[in-house]
Amino acid sequence: MTRIIAGEFGGRRLQVPSSGTRPTTDRVREALFSRLESANALKGAHVLDLFAGSGALGLEALSRKAASATFVESATPAARVIESNIRELGLGTRARVVKERALQYLRRTKETYSLALVDPPYDIARGDLAAVLEALADKLEPDANVVVEWTKRAPLPDWPATITPIQSKDYGETVLHYAYKVRP
Repeated sequence: MTRIIAGEFGGRRLQVPSSGTRPTTDRVREALFSRLESANALKGAHVLDLFAGSGALGLEALSRKAASATFVESATPAARVIESNIRELGLGTRARVVKERALQYLRRTKETYSLALVDPPYDIARGDLAAVLEALADKLEPDANVVVEWTKRAPLPDWPATITPIQSKDYGETVLHYAYKVRP
């Protein structure tokens, strides 16, 4: 069972796709969002949830006072689950789902974000993830926060020059990599 941990929708259950995704555990989400809250990175944030799966990361951010969230997910069943979760929570125009590959979306959008939550499949090619991070750099506001959830079994690709890594924290198989966009 996946649920929203805290905030306006705390305790509410979320639907998850029946296959093809790896939902972030409650323990990891709780640690992630505690850190983002203590850094004052959530209130009023414009969130980008890349490789969104069930949408749990972006929905948790909205529950904790983010202004808006864009969920980018290429799998039709997962995109439908996110849309259902958004309807169930009554989020209206604060949330939108884009059914598209992450890199394609980043290359075409004009939107910018103050918080990016990136949770790619662990089997994504490092070169593909590197391309996503490079394209993401141009879509971040100055001082934007970036979190990449990645596997402990493989090194994260190098960050683009305009994104500065802060820290990485292990949670079993999962590693959260924190970074921010450098001001020009």
